[in-house]
Amino acid sequence: MDAQMLKYLMIGVGGLFAIIVIAFLVISKKSKDSEAAKIRQLREGTKEKSFSKEVVYQKLYIIYLKTPFLKRYLLKIRRRLAIINVDDEYLTRKQASKILTNTIIIVIPLAAIIVAITHNNTLLMTMLLIFELFMVDTFIDGMVDKLDNKLLKEQIDFFSEIRHAYHEFNMVEEAIYQVAQDDDKPEMSRQAEKIYEVLISNDPEGELEKYYDIAPNSYLKEFAGVSYLTKEFGDRKIDNASLYLKNLNNITQEMQLEILKRDKLDYTFQSLSIIAILPMLAIEPIKNWAISQFSFTEDFYNGRNGMIVQILLLLSTFVCYILTRKLKDNGSTAMNTKNTENPWQQKIYKVPLFKKIVDLFIPKKGTKEYRNLETKMKEAASKDKIEWLYINRIILCITIFIVSIFLFGQLHQITINNIFTDPTVDHNILGSMDEKDKKTAMELTQSDNQYINYYRGNTKVTQEQIEEIMKKGRINKDYVESRDNEVEKAAERVLGKIKTVNTEQMQWFEVLLGMVFGIVAYNAPVWMLMFQARMRQLEMEDEVMQFNTIILMLMKIERVNVEIILEWLERYANIFKEPISKCVNNYESGPWEALEQLKEDVTYQQFIRIVESLQAAVEKIPIADAFDELDTEREYYQAKRKESNERLIARKGRIGKVIGFAPMVLLFVGYLIVPLVFIGLTSMTESFDSMTSMQ
Repeated sequence: MDAQMLKYLMIGVGGLFAIIVIAFLVISKKSKDSEAAKIRQLREGTKEKSFSKEVVYQKLYIIYLKTPFLKRYLLKIRRRLAIINVDDEYLTRKQASKILTNTIIIVIPLAAIIVAITHNNTLLMTMLLIFELFMVDTFIDGMVDKLDNKLLKEQIDFFSEIRHAYHEFNMVEEAIYQVAQDDDKPEMSRQAEKIYEVLISNDPEGELEKYYDIAPNSYLKEFAGVSYLTKEFGDRKIDNASLYLKNLNNITQEMQLEILKRDKLDYTFQSLSIIAILPMLAIEPIKNWAISQFSFTEDFYNGRNGMIVQILLLLSTFVCYILTRKLKDNGSTAMNTKNTENPWQQKIYKVPLFKKIVDLFIPKKGTKEYRNLETKMKEAASKDKIEWLYINRIILCITIFIVSIFLFGQLHQITINNIFTDPTVDHNILGSMDEKDKKTAMELTQSDNQYINYYRGNTKVTQEQIEEIMKKGRINKDYVESRDNEVEKAAERVLGKIKTVNTEQMQWFEVLLGMVFGIVAYNAPVWMLMFQARMRQLEMEDEVMQFNTIILMLMKIERVNVEIILEWLERYANIFKEPISKCVNNYESGPWEALEQLKEDVTYQQFIRIVESLQAAVEKIPIADAFDELDTEREYYQAKRKESNERLIARKGRIGKVIGFAPMVLLFVGYLIVPLVFIGLTSMTESFDSMTSMQ
């Protein structure tokens, strides 16, 4: 990229940033006019100053919604916030606009830095800018997670206030209504109002099922469910204490453990994503430093081998970055932010031609391959359909194949360009050339280029022919008066360049390599499912502990039976959701047989113990007696839960550090140390051989 192109690119980036700033100022100014005043009047109980950020964000929301590229991210943010802000359109728009604005403010300067660092390497700059689009998801998820964690912490205070209100009114719905009037916590107040509406509706059980589908976390589901059961069946005194309040205390303890877990995960992974990305920004500075300090490395860094190492480094960074994000998943990101109703994959699949092509790759239903793939998707908790998965695989395969062929072509072109542009010298390990030597070397390169252009495409040219034409001066007069050994050395050098130029073209094995890369890309989505499933298995113990808490809350409520407990476990299950759902569906055919099948479908021993206790409660003993150890050993289970979380975080941290630091290690070892040592030793060997031959 020349200086003129860089100038225009920098002007474009600066202009875009200036447009955003100007738009922000213009909208801020317009917020003072009568139209903005009317908007403020519509907001009950609020008084805005002459400058209102909230009105600015509302107007920015409209702008983002009309902007094609930004609209996708805005709607993605909105889908998550709409769950947290139940039916509060104004707050949802404000928060979505604010998050996207903050993301843009981060992304644009970062893009400018990338352009400034990599302006001499168009390919690297392009890949970095494309990769930056993936980083936008990280920024967005991080900002939305903060709101999700904020809601979870607000629930702690909310439950504390519920306890006091319940003592005062002794009615669940009235206590919830009273606490819901608190305007200091708008997100939590919306959830409380929704739960109150569910409890006082004509069909509370049906409305409760609807709320389960939109609740932002499982703890609000538990609270809504326990509140409904208490309202329907009444409260009981257990050891002179309210069972409802004891259950609230159990949920609170669960939330406290979850908050600690998330905080520790955030602390453990807070810098790993950045560390995984940094090597991409350091490629060009390290390359420039190595060439300036050790001139003998210039051929490597500017040549084909250097570009191959760069590509491998970029690919490893991208993979490690994705794996780090998946590994960090702390549960708050469990909500699906994709458009599951009509995503772009579904739009492609609706096209008859594409549908026929995709169906050729999808295994037939009922086959072993289809069942295995279905199992992997369930184990990974994927919300995608198999058709969407295969569209991703096919598009990724085709894209990687095309990109691979393009990169191979670029590598050939880089080698040819280097032959025509690099100074023709015997590299000296002691340092770089001065201006006089560089000028002489470039004159020699230009002389060689004339011979290369003359014989380019001629694969049968010999050294003798080149020597003859040099001596006769038919192309230039540089070697007419030179000695025979000088002409011979020059002809040998030119012949080597000609052979390189003539052979630098697409080879059959490179097309084969492109196919191999395409096959790897085709299988990558399935491998990612397996990785996600493996990470979910680490959460098994934590989920079983949550099952214990749910059973502890339900087992002392009158009229609660095994079927109700299974329905609750199904509602909150994540890893074990599929086998529990199967058991619930088969329960009417025979409780004991359904539970026996559930034992066969799972292999985790702690969950099997829960199933065995449920079997005992079906025919032999009451539920409270079947799970009496949960109550008597509550403190032990709490301590075990904490220890389990610590082990889980430590294990994830170890894996995360290996993955997160891998690109940094590859950068310094594979891109700096190894080339310096290998090329340095090779140069020294050649120098010694040259000195030996001169003696």
